[in-house]
Amino acid sequence: GALEGLVDATPSLSYSLPSAPCHCRLAPKTASRRRRVGGGVMGDQLAPTKRHAFTHEGRVIYEWDQSLEELNCYVSLPRGVTAKMLAVSITSGNVKIGIKGNPPYLDHHTSHLVKTEECFWTLEDGELHIQLQKLQRGKAWASLFKGHDHLGLVQGQEEQQRLMLERFQEENPGFDFSGASFNGEAPDPSTFMGGVKY
Repeated sequence: GALEGLVDATPSLSYSLPSAPCHCRLAPKTASRRRRVGGGVMGDQLAPTKRHAFTHEGRVIYEWDQSLEELNCYVSLPRGVTAKMLAVSITSGNVKIGIKGNPPYLDHHTSHLVKTEECFWTLEDGELHIQLQKLQRGKAWASLFKGHDHLGLVQGQEEQQRLMLERFQEENPGFDFSGASFNGEAPDPSTFMGGVKY
């Protein structure tokens, strides 16, 4: 009776695992969230400016970006969904998102491990934002979740270059690396010259 009507009125998220490859594309960053990177204004210029969108059947399922030490996942929610309605679970190798009492919208293994105790989520203006702390700081992730499209060769190299410059900026706060570029392939920021200092 009454409970059935309540369940039917609950906004739902629906997404099923694709049987064919999905597409990852760059989308303009819509949130104004900017993280300070090693030195204020100069470091802000090295923060992610675009999100990578994971799409299925022409629909954006989630967007994500990364910095030297964190990953951000953004999911647009149906109108009327509140934080109290959400079921979000983050483990060192898995993220599960859904509305309580329903099957999860996303339930995927992360591409690499994260520090669970430093991860959190927020809901603002109908967008779920999950922040994941990388276990291996400086590691450039090619995809947020295992089995999802990897960034293309060019996008992956651009991401690695940006993270390497972010690392240089953090280690040398008096210098401005925002206009710097690499000739050829950028080194892996997590291992270059002994790796990132914690």
